[in-house]
Amino acid sequence: MGAGIEAVVSSSVFDALDLDRAVELVREVCRIPSVLGDEGALAGFLADTMAASGFDDVELQPVLEDRPNAVGHVSFGGDGPTVVLTGHMDTKPVSHGWSVTEPFSGDLIDGSVYGHGVMDMKAALACQIVAMEAVRASGAPLAGRLSMAAVADHMGDQLGSIAFFDAFAADMAVLGELTDNQVCLGHRGRYYFDITAIGRSAHTCHKPEAINANVLAAQMVLALDASKYEPELEPWIVDLFGAETYVVPGRIYGGLPPGGPSMIPDECVIRVDARPQPGVTIDQVRAEIDRCLARAATAEPRLRFDIELADVKAGYLAAPEDPVVGLMRAAVREVRGEEPPLVVENWLGDTASFGEKVPTVIFGPGGPPVYCPDEHLTVEDIHEATKVYALFAAAALSPEGA
Repeated sequence: MGAGIEAVVSSSVFDALDLDRAVELVREVCRIPSVLGDEGALAGFLADTMAASGFDDVELQPVLEDRPNAVGHVSFGGDGPTVVLTGHMDTKPVSHGWSVTEPFSGDLIDGSVYGHGVMDMKAALACQIVAMEAVRASGAPLAGRLSMAAVADHMGDQLGSIAFFDAFAADMAVLGELTDNQVCLGHRGRYYFDITAIGRSAHTCHKPEAINANVLAAQMVLALDASKYEPELEPWIVDLFGAETYVVPGRIYGGLPPGGPSMIPDECVIRVDARPQPGVTIDQVRAEIDRCLARAATAEPRLRFDIELADVKAGYLAAPEDPVVGLMRAAVREVRGEEPPLVVENWLGDTASFGEKVPTVIFGPGGPPVYCPDEHLTVEDIHEATKVYALFAAAALSPEGA
């Protein structure tokens, strides 16, 4: 990849950027609740925004009932690539303890926009739309198509991303997950295993006759929590992600509800949340879980259990030399005036579902702490992300490239 973005492209895109509009659009999306399962209103707003701006073929793509994707395109003609800017609309539930303002105020206070989910990832969606408007308005000699995909259900089964990339072909993509505006190559995967401890039930008054499944599960939880699994990986993967594959007893479902009958439970389920580096297989993680459970069995000889694989989401990792990475590095370098480092993340992105189909780089404003009271994002970060998205998109569609 060349040393920089063609000067005429860079200059024309910068001249066309409306950074005040980017900030105002971030504030507007922060006022629309979109907790997982309730993405419909935000999808409608984004689709209306793109339609009013003159995007092509704007639609609410069906995903789940009342939870569509918001999709729009900007076409430049010619024989150029299709480049997708994408991100999710759904958020986690609202945190308790807001004090500076309200979670859905979108208030601009001391140079920051406040809003629940502003970093994950409402701001990126707004920045991407404004960036596409700037590329269109720049008049730069470009060919191909930009597509915007604001997707639902990221925090569910990633059905929004799956639906979009099943319906639309693309040559490269940018996922706007929060990376502190760093160039991110990828993320860990996620394997869920459900372990059911099997005891023997009895009335509480007959305790000697029972085997309490909660007690069995407790031994397994302690053994799983002690896991320090370090699979054999290529050194550069270890350098990026660290040596340990995280194996965590994340949730426990056991016992009887308050007010229930007097009974010692014969079943308790542990949801094991494993976060493997790219290249670590399901079988490798299952073998580590089996080792942990064998240790638990030495402490509790009565241990019986069933185990099943409940869900699989793949990790994702772009190579540093991939063209999509080079384009993003060039865009960031143009904005900051310095060479950006390459990073990875431990969370799970929608690239788990579409990364194998489309070469993708991850870049977005905001970083930890996230989903906390008084969540906010600086105007400077919003400006920078909008500039980078616009330069990346223009460079990707430029016949000269970057």
